[in-house]
Amino acid sequence: MTDTRTSSASSAEIMELSEKVGAHNYHPLPVVISTAEGVWVHDPEGRRYMDFLSAYSAVNQGHRHPRIIQALKDQADRCTLTSRAFYNDRMGEFLQRLCDYTGYEMALPMNTGAEAVETALKTARLWGTKVKGIPDGEQEIICCEENFHGRTITIVSFSTDPLARDGFGPFTPGFKVIPYNDPQALEDAIGDKTVAFLVEPIQGEAGVNVPDEGYLKAVREICTRHGILMIADEVQTGFCRTGRRFACDHEDVRPDMMCLGKALGGGVLPVSAVVADADVLGVFTPGSHGSTFGGNPLAAAVGIAAIDVLEDEKLDEHAEELGEYVRQRLRAIDCPRIRQVRGKGLLNAVVFDDGFEAWDVCVALKEEGLLAKQTHGNIIRFAPPLVITREEIDQALDIITRVFEAI
Repeated sequence: MTDTRTSSASSAEIMELSEKVGAHNYHPLPVVISTAEGVWVHDPEGRRYMDFLSAYSAVNQGHRHPRIIQALKDQADRCTLTSRAFYNDRMGEFLQRLCDYTGYEMALPMNTGAEAVETALKTARLWGTKVKGIPDGEQEIICCEENFHGRTITIVSFSTDPLARDGFGPFTPGFKVIPYNDPQALEDAIGDKTVAFLVEPIQGEAGVNVPDEGYLKAVREICTRHGILMIADEVQTGFCRTGRRFACDHEDVRPDMMCLGKALGGGVLPVSAVVADADVLGVFTPGSHGSTFGGNPLAAAVGIAAIDVLEDEKLDEHAEELGEYVRQRLRAIDCPRIRQVRGKGLLNAVVFDDGFEAWDVCVALKEEGLLAKQTHGNIIRFAPPLVITREEIDQALDIITRVFEAI
C-alpha cells in the first residue's frame, strides 16, 4: 500500500468544504476516503476501513486493480476521446468482448447506468413502432413497484419512491407499474400497446429484494408468449456480483435486452452499455441515438480489462462460495432486532424491524473499521469487492457481529 496520507486537509475540513459548496443531494457517512486498494480504503488521517459497499457494486474487481489501472494508463498515453464522429481502434474490440461475455449479438455503449436504462427504453419504443407496428406515442412499457433504475426525469416517472419523485413533475407518460415478484400481475397488465417489461432480477436499492425462485422464468415465458421484450436491469446485479455472471443466470433466463454498467468500468470510469441481438438493437439508424463519450477509447480499454479480470479470476465462483458463508454467519448473529437476512452471492442485506433506524448502526460499523450504508431506513446492504479473501470476510463478519450484538 502506498502512503495513506495524501491530503494536507483534515477529514473534518474536507467534509465541511463539501457541504458548503456541494448541493445537498446526498447524506454520506461522516468519513472521507482518500486512498484505496483492493478491499481497503483510508481516510486523510491514515485510518483504515473495509469497503462493504463497493460504490454500489461498481468496484467488483476491487479498488485500483493493477490490470485495470495499467490498461487505463496505457490507453491514456495513446488516445482518450474521439467522439462517435469517427471510428476509434478500441471500441469494436470492446464491444466484441462484451458480446462474447454476455452472449448477445450487438452492444450499444453509453456511460452511466441511467443512460443504459434510457437507451433500453428508447430501443423498446422504437422496436415497438418498427417491428410491432404500434403508432408512435402509444407504446407502453411495464415496470415494477419499488424499482430503482436511475434518476432521470423519465426514469423517476415510473418510480414509486416519493423521495425520487416529489417535486420533479410533470412526468413522462407511457409506463405502467405493477407489483414486483408477481407473474400474474404482469400477465394482467399486458395490452395491445405493450412493448416491453423492465425488471431488476434482484431489486438492489429496495434492500436486496430477491424474488421467488421461478419468477424470472415465468416472466420470460410471459414476455415470449405475448411478443414483448424482456429487459433486465443488471447494472447493479451484473458482472459476478450475485455469484453468476448475471443474476438472470440463476434461472437460466436470457432477456431480450440487458442494461449494464457499474462494474463494467472496473471501478475506474463510468462505462455502461445495452446488449441485445441484432433484431432488437438493429432498429437504430445514424442520428437516432448517441453519446459523445459512449464507446470512447479510454472507456473501451478499461471495459476490456474489467471483463478480463472478472473472467480470469473466476469472481462469479468466488462470490457464490463466499456469499453462502456470509449469509450463514449473518443469520447466526444474536440480535433480536434482525428480521431477515437475504441475498445472492456477495450482494446481501440485513433487514431490521420496521421503523428501526439503521443509520446509527452504520456509523458504529464505521467506527469499528467497516463501511456500509443503510437503505429504506431499516436495511443495511453488504456488498464488498469480489476480490475479498476468506480471511478478510471473517474479519468483517467479526466486526458486524460485534456491532449488531451490541444493539
